[in-house]
Amino acid sequence: MSSLENLRARLAPTGTLRAGLNRSNFLLVAKDSPDDAPRGVAVDMAREIARRAELPVMFVCYESPGKMADAIKTGAWDIAFFAVEPARAGEIDFTTAYVEIEATYLVPAGSPLKTLADVDRPGVRISVSGRSAYDLYLTRNLKHAELLRADGIDASYERFVAEKLDALAGLRPKLVDEVAKLPGAKILEGRFTAIQQAIGVPKGKTGVAQWLQQFVDEVKASGFVAELIERHGARGLTVAPKS
Repeated sequence: MSSLENLRARLAPTGTLRAGLNRSNFLLVAKDSPDDAPRGVAVDMAREIARRAELPVMFVCYESPGKMADAIKTGAWDIAFFAVEPARAGEIDFTTAYVEIEATYLVPAGSPLKTLADVDRPGVRISVSGRSAYDLYLTRNLKHAELLRADGIDASYERFVAEKLDALAGLRPKLVDEVAKLPGAKILEGRFTAIQQAIGVPKGKTGVAQWLQQFVDEVKASGFVAELIERHGARGLTVAPKS
């Protein structure tokens, strides 16, 4: 058996590369694309992996990163496009990031919250998309503010507005869209974190994580990732710095 055949057997034991996609991340998977024909940066990354491994590819779509993470227990995907998160590292091996996305806060008109540091105070209520990478980050790092979780990015915005919460946590490109709907609202300067988007593979697949890491290094260095960002008009994505 050749080294490529060996890789294929470990990477995609069914003979088809099953790539998990998080539909809620509109920067990586176009929101208006159907599950059977998705488009976006992550989609083209998966196609390139399959091309190099000489495998057919199919896409397994999820409405949230949490649901995609849960699906590892059923063996539903071979690779998946995730944010790097310590909370998921017990079951998933991650490559280094290929792109990153700033996360920050939107606050309503007249808010006394002027800086990122102002947000982490007693009594401050923050709407957040539950089990998103930035929810997991804030859960670890906030000391005083209260996180109020919603089922998805759109639902977190709706909860922020309906319950007149103090801040909305989110990805900067999405918040830019949301702030336009709210007269007087503003996005706080800076970022509380940069979400590192990587490729995940179930633990225990000998050699696969290393091969995927080499792939990520190559497509960043060659300009392929930058070309995908431009091709899909993914405003707000930046190529992750070299690790």
